[in-house]
Amino acid sequence: MALIKSVRGYTPVIGKDTYLAENATIIGDVVIGDGCSIWFSTVLRGDVNSIRIGNGVNIQDGSVLHTLYEKSTVEIGNNVSVGHNVIIHGAKICDSALIGMGSVILDHAVIGEGAIIAAGSVVLSNTQVEPGSIYAGIPAKFVKKVAPEQAKEINQKIANNYHMYASWYTNGND
Repeated sequence: MALIKSVRGYTPVIGKDTYLAENATIIGDVVIGDGCSIWFSTVLRGDVNSIRIGNGVNIQDGSVLHTLYEKSTVEIGNNVSVGHNVIIHGAKICDSALIGMGSVILDHAVIGEGAIIAAGSVVLSNTQVEPGSIYAGIPAKFVKKVAPEQAKEINQKIANNYHMYASWYTNGND
């Protein structure tokens, strides 16, 4: 069973049909929407400020979400995929975005709807990633635009796959 811990009077709220891996850690002021999956060794640390996660979001193995005390929050829209070993620190990720494996997204960055952050990228504080664009590198820079329908289709497929993967763990296959 995932570690769900109250702190400073805040208890995490978990939406229906949401899968939490046995060693995921959810702390404090965290609200997770419906149909999400929070994978192995992931930490959602809402001890110093809030973390809000929409519906249909997958946060993959080893990722860490945290904030700055009284200065930043984490907001994640619907149908977002957060790859393995990602760090999101006080940033906003809009609907249907894809955050590639090993990326770091820093405080007050905004990742636009349907945007793709390439694996291993570092999105610096206050960066505004345009909707439907691909950013890559250290620091992450604009690479190209993607047709909104294409980005949404790719990102939705990944989000749907993770919903299916979660069903493997929740349908009596333990």
